[in-house]
Amino acid sequence: MDNLNDLVIHFLKDMYYAEQQSLRFVPEMMRAAQSAALKQALETQAQMTRAQVQYLEKVFEALGKRPEGATCEALLGMLKEAEELLKDIGKVGPVQDAGLVAHLQSVMHYGIARYGTLLAWATELGQKQATEFLGLLLESARKADRTLNDLATEGINKEAH
Repeated sequence: MDNLNDLVIHFLKDMYYAEQQSLRFVPEMMRAAQSAALKQALETQAQMTRAQVQYLEKVFEALGKRPEGATCEALLGMLKEAEELLKDIGKVGPVQDAGLVAHLQSVMHYGIARYGTLLAWATELGQKQATEFLGLLLESARKADRTLNDLATEGINKEAH
């Protein structure tokens, strides 16, 4: 990579892959969840993630690039950790739900960090159309994190106690 534009493309590929992999893991998480509110949050998350993939495709298009992913080792590590957590807990219930929320928040925080960086870089490069979509992606990830936090603090964590 020779310049900031190359970094933008690299991180976009990373996030495109990450969002697609996250979407593939949602059904497993829905089966593992006990809380109806968490199941609903996961369904909402799946819808949001599908929209995020479409926004990423529009960012690629705005930059004149074909949408493609590149393996995101960070996300693969988080997914592996979530699978290990489900095995270690071994039963559906409030503790597992609390662990699932924590995992989802880790994924959201990764997205917030990446989308925030991409937005700053696209702004620096004067990529107005890309910044619009990246701003939507960042706000979407922040909103999902707030929703998960509320879900945890208003019930799931208390039930797991």
